[in-house]
Amino acid sequence: MKSSGSLAGRALLAVGLMIGFYGLAIGLAGVLLFLPYAELVYAHRLHLNIAIFSLVGAGTILWSIVPRWDRFEAPGPLLEPTRHPKLFAEIEGVARATGQAMPAEVFLVGDVNAWVAQRGGVMGLFSQRVMGLGLPLLQVLSVSELRAVLAHEFGHFYGGDTRLGPWVYKTRAAIGRTLAGLSDSILQKPFLWYGKLFLWTSQAVSRRQEFSADALASRVVGARPLVEGLKKVQTAAPAFDAYWSQEVRPVLQAGYLPPLADGFRRFAAQERIAQAMEGMLEKSLGEAKTDPYDTHPTLPERIAAVAGLPAGPDPAGEPRAVSLLSDLGEVERRWLAQVAGPEQVEKLRSVTWEDALATAFLPGWREAVASNRAALEGATVGALGEVLAEAPARLGRLSEPAGEEESAEAGAGHLRWLLAAAVTLALERAGWTLDAPPGAPVTARRDGAEVYPFEVVQGLASGQLAAEDWRARAARLGVDALRLDG
Repeated sequence: MKSSGSLAGRALLAVGLMIGFYGLAIGLAGVLLFLPYAELVYAHRLHLNIAIFSLVGAGTILWSIVPRWDRFEAPGPLLEPTRHPKLFAEIEGVARATGQAMPAEVFLVGDVNAWVAQRGGVMGLFSQRVMGLGLPLLQVLSVSELRAVLAHEFGHFYGGDTRLGPWVYKTRAAIGRTLAGLSDSILQKPFLWYGKLFLWTSQAVSRRQEFSADALASRVVGARPLVEGLKKVQTAAPAFDAYWSQEVRPVLQAGYLPPLADGFRRFAAQERIAQAMEGMLEKSLGEAKTDPYDTHPTLPERIAAVAGLPAGPDPAGEPRAVSLLSDLGEVERRWLAQVAGPEQVEKLRSVTWEDALATAFLPGWREAVASNRAALEGATVGALGEVLAEAPARLGRLSEPAGEEESAEAGAGHLRWLLAAAVTLALERAGWTLDAPPGAPVTARRDGAEVYPFEVVQGLASGQLAAEDWRARAARLGVDALRLDG
């Protein structure tokens, strides 16, 4: 890891480039304003096109660099120390260990992340320190891993990163506004070059700051919980996106609110999801070098940088950090109300994940099957392969057939979904028990046998499962003659 002197030198360079940008902008605007004046005073003439070009260009540049007031909006519900004493005890303990003051406010956010920032004011002036803690982050981290993440974030306070950060952020925004305002103009060229140089330098400073914060976290809490926490953050973010779109959103749309954090825990624990996350981790560990424009070093670089520091406790077997929150169900409602609006959340009824399939999904599936009886006419569970072979003819009988603007594959995909839903409902009518935990396929069970309707349909459609093999299995299970049209 590079020395603190190297970090300080890069930070000074970034500050110099910030000052240089505003100097460049004001200087170029001054030259532009001087051009029509000089032409009029010294040449006793005025080219209207040059005058308009100069005035518009100067005005655009000057307006772009005017500092904007940072109107801070809460990114989530405010977490109060009185309502969550266990969580704040951990935050305060890490703050003392790092020699830092507590942030003025701590917010619950909806992504797999934790951050600190100076928000409000102008260019960092009249701002206050705030912290964001992600609800899904608290679900995947153990308590000691959370301590390491918190120590890392306080490390940005410790290193003064939060004081420099607003200036860097506002300068980047000013450069962006200038480039956008001067689009397709020759005046954009110097700012484009300067912007690349500033971004390259400031991102390098950001990466060194991450190394410094990691080192502080390792000394205060331990390298082992930090590294394990970094690994989990790396893989949990894309997993949470999948969990939200595949599991949570359909339940919300049906008018129900399931346990969000617990659902994500169960989702990530499913074997196929865990394997996918492990694959993502291996890919991340194979990244050899950081892109010069990245704000964070690669995961292998961060792990290598703390290899010689105290290991600290083993986080395996520890309780999850989400256990530090009091009244988790109410917290989740407050967070969702912040995102979707309180009036929408008030309409939602609570539902367990065990009941979500029957309560939130099956009614919609029954409605879809009922409205598409014509497309399912004569179809049986055992004849799924033949039905899929007849897809072109059946697509036209859907209640909402694919229009010309939709692809044939989209229509075929809808038919496959409809068939899988119809199989599920047919098995339910025949006395099979249905189950669909977060992250797991819909499963029908009876007398020790299991059927995965959606995977069966997908296997038949892709050719991985032969139609005759499925018909034979359906016959052995006694479900081959079950009708799909209800």
